[in-house]
Amino acid sequence: MLPEFQEINAGVERIADNDPSFEAVVNKHPELVAAQYEWHVGPTGSVATRDQFHDLGIATYIMPADCDTKDNATGGDGTRTAAFSIDSIYKGITELASIFDVKEAGKTLVSDLESREKSAIIEAKNLDLPDELSAVFWFSSPDGSADPYVAGRLGAPGYMMDKLGIRNVIQSDEEWPVVGWESIARSDPDIIVVARMDRRRYAADSVEAKLDFLHHDPVAREMSAVKNDRIIEMDAHAMSATMRTIFGLETLVDALSTLSFER
Repeated sequence: MLPEFQEINAGVERIADNDPSFEAVVNKHPELVAAQYEWHVGPTGSVATRDQFHDLGIATYIMPADCDTKDNATGGDGTRTAAFSIDSIYKGITELASIFDVKEAGKTLVSDLESREKSAIIEAKNLDLPDELSAVFWFSSPDGSADPYVAGRLGAPGYMMDKLGIRNVIQSDEEWPVVGWESIARSDPDIIVVARMDRRRYAADSVEAKLDFLHHDPVAREMSAVKNDRIIEMDAHAMSATMRTIFGLETLVDALSTLSFER
């Protein structure tokens, strides 16, 4: 939760810590169910299908960033059929603003995000980063030593890296493929970006667990990014295709300005 919304959020009823049941949602008698991910409300939704809600006269809305240029029928977190575009975020904001009859607020938010995106890209260009800079984005792992969920090339992290001229060492089209540490170590990324989250579903959800692994695993600790302390923490929501992706872009640029890339 962003600090500026914590007070408002404190007054919002929490239905579940993770995925709510279909019954728990329906019992609140909503007119609209809006979801960030089709994984929650979709053909195989963990909460329900859209038809289940529609049969009860409840409208549904899924953010375009998880639908446009993405096939969620492939299992897991889905596969990108084309690169994520930040325009899908602006599209979602505009549509939600229209649904809730706050169009001007939507326009203001989109304008602010567009300005921040432009400023971050300009700032990155001024850093004069090395050519062929590479990175991997690590979201989590089921347990401390398991192969990690890392960002594929076409999702939100791919967008950030593309904007900053950084090469993703992971070339999968899957949103969050599982890749072995031996394979990642052979690619030897210059930067490792680790997700910071409040969730504690998996053993490697916490930043502390990720850092402990990177510094003590016999394979991971030999990577250049670990040896040279080029590990960047980023809000997990910013790694997903959400409006926080712009915040993630800013985080990445700010962190890059503090790192040394002498080779």
